[in-house]
Amino acid sequence: MELGLSGKRALVFGASDGIGKAIAESLIGEGAEVILNSRSADKLEKTVSAIGAKGFVAGDLSLSGEGDRVVQQAIKEFGPVDILVTNTGGPAKNNFMDVSTEQWQTDFNSLWMSTVDAVKACLPGMQERRYGRVLMITSIAAKEPLVGLTTSNGLRAGLNGLSKTISQEMASFGITSNVVLPGYTNTDRLKALNLSEEQIKKMVPTGRLGEPKELADLVTFLASERAAYINGQVIAVDGGVLGSY
Repeated sequence: MELGLSGKRALVFGASDGIGKAIAESLIGEGAEVILNSRSADKLEKTVSAIGAKGFVAGDLSLSGEGDRVVQQAIKEFGPVDILVTNTGGPAKNNFMDVSTEQWQTDFNSLWMSTVDAVKACLPGMQERRYGRVLMITSIAAKEPLVGLTTSNGLRAGLNGLSKTISQEMASFGITSNVVLPGYTNTDRLKALNLSEEQIKKMVPTGRLGEPKELADLVTFLASERAAYINGQVIAVDGGVLGSY
């Protein structure tokens, strides 16, 4: 299937490994030019070389204003951004009463403001070109809260409403905005939990962890011309974990 991504330029956050890297690889496979972002310039350099990305802009999205700066630098160095994929790592675990004000501020910058600032920086160019794809990678916690993930539960849920607002305001410009919710996925972060096969089977109806590529291929489709009529949606890639519609 021809997706019409050849020559489109994408900026992918959190792309030095895991889900972000898989999304970048999938987009590159369809002919998109991809710029990577994550904290570590060293890791990004290696990933760019390994997957054939266009380049990278390092930046710590937990710092105030970094979402805007990363986008502006990417545009300056590589050209206009047609596809924005926001993707940040999971915050530290904590029950509500144990979350410090400092953690709330850090996670607010990382999970919320980095997305707000990056989308705002990309939209004017997308409006001009009458084409844009905003894809927010969050978590199943955005739909059904997970125990001990207070800041993630609260902040990621708000992105569903933000994306819906953007989808309605920008549709007439040929811009779509969608949210993708990863479930239990085979990444280094999840491997560190050392879940047994038996535990995974109890947690996930499909009976296994998801692979980053399975989510990445959906994101690539949503970024394409073929997905122009899919807008304002929240889609889980979770093997059936979520109980809600």
